[in-house]
Amino acid sequence: MDALRELLDWLSGRGLEVVLIIIGSVLLARFVAWAGTRITDRIDRNSTGGDALVRSEAAKHRHSLTQVLTWAAIVLIYSISVFFVLDRLGVPVTGLVAPATVLGVGLGFGAQRIVGDVLAGFFIITERQYGFGDVVSIQVVGGMEPASGTVEDVTLRVTRLRSPDGEVVTVPNGQIVKVINLSRDWARAVVDVPVPTTVDVNRANEVLREVGRAAFRDPALRPLLLDPPSVMGVESLDLEQVNIRVVARTLPGKQFEVGRDLRARVVHAFRSQGMQVPQPTTATPADDGATAVQEGAR
Repeated sequence: MDALRELLDWLSGRGLEVVLIIIGSVLLARFVAWAGTRITDRIDRNSTGGDALVRSEAAKHRHSLTQVLTWAAIVLIYSISVFFVLDRLGVPVTGLVAPATVLGVGLGFGAQRIVGDVLAGFFIITERQYGFGDVVSIQVVGGMEPASGTVEDVTLRVTRLRSPDGEVVTVPNGQIVKVINLSRDWARAVVDVPVPTTVDVNRANEVLREVGRAAFRDPALRPLLLDPPSVMGVESLDLEQVNIRVVARTLPGKQFEVGRDLRARVVHAFRSQGMQVPQPTTATPADDGATAVQEGAR
């Protein structure tokens, strides 16, 4: 009877405090997660207005930073609640310092990779190497092929990408040795147009300049371009054809869409002028990460 009464007294006293601490910490952590989600959603919505070039870079950094701060706040809330619960249960917290130190040293040796991931993630975010929405190509330690795709999530430990095929690729930050950001500040769409050597190069250049001016006037394509596409001239020469390079500066991540549109316009313009575009024999790598996939019309 006395034991039951003591149990009821404990439940009505310290036990109730423990329950309230646990419930409060869970509710507070969920509120922080909800607030973080609302903030990131608002950042994403606002990044679509105003100066898209400037706001997109700032928005991507704020999005990643908000996610990391949210995660850190949740971990801090649960850590503090654990100490409060232990104190209410009568466990001497000060007596856990020495065992915790030994445990921390052991975990430090056993979890060096996790510590390296966290430190690497910290520098990735603070140095703005890439952020949410960036198109990147990541080379990892011992990896043959780089992981490429759009960044969907950046935490202190991992980076999560969505590949062009829709696959989700998770890369530990500590394993990253090289990052190619294809959407930082601005991008460049590079189109190499193969032209037969029998065609007047000056005429071909004029046709390509008109294609660039028409693309810049197009209301659907104009928001993606920073300036009118320019014709750089003959890039390479062989026995049967010359390659004339067209370059267009675009918004971050839009170089592929602009490149496809320009190629279609070039094919249409050459056909309307009675000029043929031969099948390319080689592919020329594009500047600034924009792949110059050459498509010819026979």
